Amino acid sequence: MAGMYAVYHGPKGLKKIAKRIHLNAAKLEKKLVDLGLSQLNEYYFDTLKININAQAIRTEAEKNEINFHYIDKETVGIAINETTDEVALLKILNVFEAVVRQKNINGKVKIENHRYPIDQKRRSPYLTHQVFNSFHSETAMMRYIKRLERKDLSLNHSMISLGSCTMKLNAAAEMLPLSWPRWSSIHPFVPKEQAKGYHKMLRRLEDQLSEITGFHATSLQPNSGAQGEYSGLMVIRAYHKSRGEAHRNICLIPSSAHGTNPASAVMAGMEVVVVKTDELGNIDWSDFSEKTEEHRENLAALMITYPSTHGVFEANIKDITGKIHACGGQVYMDGANMNAQVGLTSPAEIGADVCHLNLHKTFAIPHGGGGPGVGPICVAAHLADFLPQHPVVETGGKASKDTISAAPWGSALACLISYGYIEMLGGSGLKKATEMAILNANYISKRLEGAYDILYTGEKGRTAHELIIDCRPFKKYDIEVVDIAKRLMDYGFHAPTVSFPVAGTMMIEPTESENLEEIDRFCDAMISIRMEIDSGEEAGIALLKNAPHTLAMLTADDWNFPYSRQRAAYPLAFVMDNKFWPAVRRLDEAFGDRNLICSCTSIEDYAKA
Repeated sequence: MAGMYAVYHGPKGLKKIAKRIHLNAAKLEKKLVDLGLSQLNEYYFDTLKININAQAIRTEAEKNEINFHYIDKETVGIAINETTDEVALLKILNVFEAVVRQKNINGKVKIENHRYPIDQKRRSPYLTHQVFNSFHSETAMMRYIKRLERKDLSLNHSMISLGSCTMKLNAAAEMLPLSWPRWSSIHPFVPKEQAKGYHKMLRRLEDQLSEITGFHATSLQPNSGAQGEYSGLMVIRAYHKSRGEAHRNICLIPSSAHGTNPASAVMAGMEVVVVKTDELGNIDWSDFSEKTEEHRENLAALMITYPSTHGVFEANIKDITGKIHACGGQVYMDGANMNAQVGLTSPAEIGADVCHLNLHKTFAIPHGGGGPGVGPICVAAHLADFLPQHPVVETGGKASKDTISAAPWGSALACLISYGYIEMLGGSGLKKATEMAILNANYISKRLEGAYDILYTGEKGRTAHELIIDCRPFKKYDIEVVDIAKRLMDYGFHAPTVSFPVAGTMMIEPTESENLEEIDRFCDAMISIRMEIDSGEEAGIALLKNAPHTLAMLTADDWNFPYSRQRAAYPLAFVMDNKFWPAVRRLDEAFGDRNLICSCTSIEDYAKA
């Protein structure tokens, strides 16, 4: 949204907006000074600081439905933005006139001097790329966005089967409130009495999440799953410190854990000790027992994902959590896979003490493209006092000194989505969603059995909500897992998660949102690709090695491949009904990640300029 704002307005439009903001701030300053008031900022862009009785201003302002920043008893802050028009300026002025009991009799204000240091005025060009100088009408902008959208293989085209990153349906009914001004146009620091609806919704959501997890209390402050991990570990650290055990700093983490787990532990000031996993994907009990005993005196926590990142339920999970508690540690459960638990079991049931939840996963907030994330933490009663507080708005635990996010309830607006999801489904609906997610994963597992090896299936031959297929045997044909991923684009599917948590594999998570027809299309595509690999033909291997096939490639005059254009573009009949055209072929795979190359102007060219 911020990027498109810049595209639509362009450099000239943004400068015009900035000038108007500054001019309006200066006009308001002039009118307030004419009332005999003092403006305390020597320099400013958009924010004034007025010396006046703050309580008197607050009383009058709230009668007129205006909020200012009350810095102290004698100082009021006023911030102007691009939505502050002449009518709004007049309303602000009227508040001050009522308090000082005086009218501003001056007419138009002429602003002669800038109120920011003139040596800070920008003279260099900015937003020079063509994209910021092309789309300044609504129709042009609309077509540009649509052009970009056509390059995305997204959920409105086909199933997104990413393992460990559920792309479930974000229902329109859940998303609708985000566009309602009463929810979207409120400042996070308004007085509580002006946000009673928000507070009611947030408290209700906290209670719902506590009930779902079996825990005592919830904080909605963390803004992502990774931030939730960090928050939960900081709660554990504070708990140990309160008991005179600040020396506890060892965090056990299975080798199958999400990559953010060890990073969060290090950020929380802990030392990571990795625990092995066995051939079934479970924690290696022997290695776990040995390391638990070795670090008994300094053990702070175990971080465990349940079901595991390998897509199976740890059969001896209660023995694992019990041993940690016996050694004085706490159990942190990574809630990334909570959509395989809701309504069937809970973190409290398995013996955890704290968990984070990805509301942008299990509870339906869209998170493609990196946001918006909400990663609340839920804690047992003995940890509730250590939930993160906030310096502006009262929230969190009474013994806490930590603040995790700038806003007291993180991405409060996005919480509406999860609130709607939970309210509309209810307890029975949430349980059914979990059952369907597990059923869908096991259905795929059975359909692909024989075509692919399923890497982990637990003690009962079942997966949880996701499964891992092994693509390493195809190396004998010179086929890598990435070749299968690219070929899937020709079939109209985004690839599952590639090479995580095991290199050379695919992790597939269908979610409860996909119907049987779509799941069957995905399975048909995967089986068809296996048949291409096994065909024994040069053409079959080449199909994968050259994938994906772009429109430019298919319509070129030259075609020097050992297979037909139709076989490349329309490998199965259903593809013809809804063809997705990849915008580009392969770039440089992981080369760019491993070999960082600066794309900015060279030092020599910069020096010449």
